[in-house]
Amino acid sequence: MNRSFTGQHLIRSGNMANDFKEVVELPEFKKDLKKLLKRYPTLDEDIQNFISTQLAMFHKLGLDNNGIFRLTDLGFDNPPVFKAKKFACRSLKGKGVMSGVRVIYSYYQNSDLIELIEIYFKGIKENEDRQRILKLFK
Repeated sequence: MNRSFTGQHLIRSGNMANDFKEVVELPEFKKDLKKLLKRYPTLDEDIQNFISTQLAMFHKLGLDNNGIFRLTDLGFDNPPVFKAKKFACRSLKGKGVMSGVRVIYSYYQNSDLIELIEIYFKGIKENEDRQRILKLFK
């Protein structure tokens, strides 16, 4: 990983066995989150829960609940970029993990780093911003 982390925000540095060494919000992710927090005030806590449960299960324990998919048609393989479709948002009562909130992130296995790229609500925006992803990694 040879990119600078200026402007990025470390949201979690853990010491439990299933925690990641670092979880970083990119500035664009923070903007997305700020907009969504107005409608869904539990998102900050929901993201923490998502990282410590679903991401830890998928990347640390190798358990797949068919909620995280690798984006393979980006033109690069490293770092791998993932789309999480199962994201429980408590502000969307009765939806459970089928809330419609999507999280795009990359995972650097060697440095045990999660980089949060984008968060959006499927009812407002249909798909991830491919241009944002390509701009970050090209």
